[in-house]
Amino acid sequence: MIKVGIIGGSGLDDPDILKNAEERTVDTPYGPPTSVLTCGAIEGVDVAIIARHGKDHSIYPTKVNFRANIWALKEQGCTHILAATAVGSLREEIAPGHIVIPNQFIDHTRKREVTFFDEDVVMHTSMAEPFCQNLIDLLSSTAKELNLTCHTGKTVITIEGPRFSTQAESHMFRGWNADIINMSTVPEVCLAREKQIHYASVAMSTDYDCWHEEEAPVTWEMIKETMSKNAGNVIKLFLTVIPRIREYNDVCSGHS
Repeated sequence: MIKVGIIGGSGLDDPDILKNAEERTVDTPYGPPTSVLTCGAIEGVDVAIIARHGKDHSIYPTKVNFRANIWALKEQGCTHILAATAVGSLREEIAPGHIVIPNQFIDHTRKREVTFFDEDVVMHTSMAEPFCQNLIDLLSSTAKELNLTCHTGKTVITIEGPRFSTQAESHMFRGWNADIINMSTVPEVCLAREKQIHYASVAMSTDYDCWHEEEAPVTWEMIKETMSKNAGNVIKLFLTVIPRIREYNDVCSGHS
């Protein structure tokens, strides 16, 4: 049975999209998730949606209860996760409005709970290929079919936040071969791997961070404006991909 968890999928809980929708309040050993779960079906596929930063976007990145979110989706039976995220671009060719589906990450966070294995059991989880390549392939081929500009084979660096980078940091991250930057992918992807859930991130480029001399430095207002213009593209991509996951031979390597 396929069940898809969606993190940060604002707009997909529209009753015209999500059939038989219901909200479920759940608890976990790590406390409550960052929002109620909105559960229903899209084209016959069961889905569960969590708002990463809360329904009113009131939870700043460090305070996101990533462990509770992933635990809740696993307990609801989710086999796959599609995670939407806003990112800054560290590359000229990744323009605002473009979609990026990363296959690697760099962890530049400092304060987060990063594992479920922090008490009785020591588990060293393989993270050589952190994202599900089969989901990446499905998302990228579908984006091409929908005429959406999509980049793959890219690296996302996750910073602690909530502040944005300095110019020196932005140039350093470029030197580390990072292509996009956000505050949410880590430890979300790591925890999904620990729970053996197929995970892919769908990143919407909103700005050029602050390295690009010809562009204004990123602001929250800039991010919101670009996301509001282009969120429909992510929704369209999800709505097309989700029914196909059910029939896709999706085997993720490297689970520990």
